[in-house]
Amino acid sequence: MSAPGRRMASVTLSRFRSCFSRTAVGSAGFRHLSSTSVCRVTLQTKSGTEKPSSPWTLMAAVCLQRLPVISADCSPIEQQFRQMMQRMELEKSLLSDHELRLLEDSERISRKQADDYDSDEEENRGDQEIVLAQDLEDSWEQKLQKFQPGLRVNADADEDLTSLERCLADPLVLVAQQQVGGDKLWLLPQTRWQEGETLRQTAERALASLPAAGLKATFLGNAPCGVYKYKLPKAARTESAVGTKVFFFKAILSDGGAPAAPSASLLWAKKSELQRYLKPAYMMKVERFVLAL
Repeated sequence: MSAPGRRMASVTLSRFRSCFSRTAVGSAGFRHLSSTSVCRVTLQTKSGTEKPSSPWTLMAAVCLQRLPVISADCSPIEQQFRQMMQRMELEKSLLSDHELRLLEDSERISRKQADDYDSDEEENRGDQEIVLAQDLEDSWEQKLQKFQPGLRVNADADEDLTSLERCLADPLVLVAQQQVGGDKLWLLPQTRWQEGETLRQTAERALASLPAAGLKATFLGNAPCGVYKYKLPKAARTESAVGTKVFFFKAILSDGGAPAAPSASLLWAKKSELQRYLKPAYMMKVERFVLAL
């Protein structure tokens, strides 16, 4: 075959191959956009956008604690240990500046009584009044006798569970009386979660909705410290309402806030007193994160 014929044959073959490849690609693209695939993608999109409603009602509660105002009384073994440490510190410690001054004054007085005293020492002081270390101790002792410390125990306030001034050496937990169904129960302040807010924001709203003014708290983190769940009675249970889950958040009563107005529906209780007001199953969950410092 001549050269022009061979060139014509090669051009025809290359065009045939390109047409075949375009046909294959087009058919493959048509298979990807088939009606079955489009329906499957549409169903997946709908299932991703629709959120199934939970049968559990979500709530957030706040465990608000008032920290001890004064130090707690020492136990007998703590008192013995403190006395031992004070004795060891006294035996092994160096003399303080005040103790050195006491020794210096005592030595100067003894030399003055023994006629071995240099009057130039007094001339160097000029008109400055000489105050002995013992005189300072006497004045300090007089001030100490006039000092009257505050009472550690206030019998009237300690018996009033609505007062923040009770049991100053113990941490207290805020307990609120709230309506649950047809009953009024003592619980940690709680409220129902609303769409669009975090559980911590729900706990903050529960604290702000209390019938007491001036409660300012510092929340300890964004994660709950405990959870309590309970199911509704079988007669009231449905597919869309099975029960309630309560998530607890810890908070500390801030210093410097205005004192809260006493309210009969709010109590400040010690950990040992919580079992008088909380249900046993509820108390079992709460006592895990309430610390008696």
